[in-house]
Amino acid sequence: MELQSTSVNDQVLSRPAFIRSTYLHLAVAIVAFAVLSALCFFSGIGFAMLKLLSGAPFGWLAMLGGFMVVSWIATRFADTAESRNQQLTGLGLYVLADTVLFAPMFALAAVAAPGAISSAVLVTALLVAGLTWTAMTAKTDFSFLGGFLKIGGLVALGAIVMSVFMGFTLGIWFSAAMILFAAGAILYDTSNIIRHYPTDRPAGAALHLFASVTLLLWYVLRFLMQLANSD
Repeated sequence: MELQSTSVNDQVLSRPAFIRSTYLHLAVAIVAFAVLSALCFFSGIGFAMLKLLSGAPFGWLAMLGGFMVVSWIATRFADTAESRNQQLTGLGLYVLADTVLFAPMFALAAVAAPGAISSAVLVTALLVAGLTWTAMTAKTDFSFLGGFLKIGGLVALGAIVMSVFMGFTLGIWFSAAMILFAAGAILYDTSNIIRHYPTDRPAGAALHLFASVTLLLWYVLRFLMQLANSD
């Protein structure tokens, strides 16, 4: 993706404002996700979805497939649309899709490992804070992680699909590996926002970072649930 046709000095001057705008969009996305998730949880929607998925052999895989399609559309909107409203629409669509994906997961966690949700949120927040500080204070450009993340993402997706069709369970070590993967994605996204991402697309930058943060939350929660059930 090409940067705006501005001078080097203009890009340097606009970068701090872009970073602030990106994290403002991210904060709004996280608050919206939290509010929508709470509504799904306390209204019983999450538990109804969990019951429906439990009775469908490939229910979780179908939901993951649907989420991937919607997230691709949302990312295209946020990354390529010229209109700021269209970029925001992409971010909002992604937040909504993530809420739907997490709804049965939160319901399952509440039943299988009470207290895991609040612990996962706290651990995720601490990890994100530490990773953000690292990316912003280090002189290293973590964009080199992009290739590794693409390969790792394909391997992880393949493992998930195989586990469904072959009937084996991805254990706690898979969750631990995916936590490291998500941490790498946050370093990559943060470094990209600081140095490379087009400064006219804060909603798109926020979407990528939001996706990495919620991926981390998913696998931290999964790790804690597996840890609790192994006792």
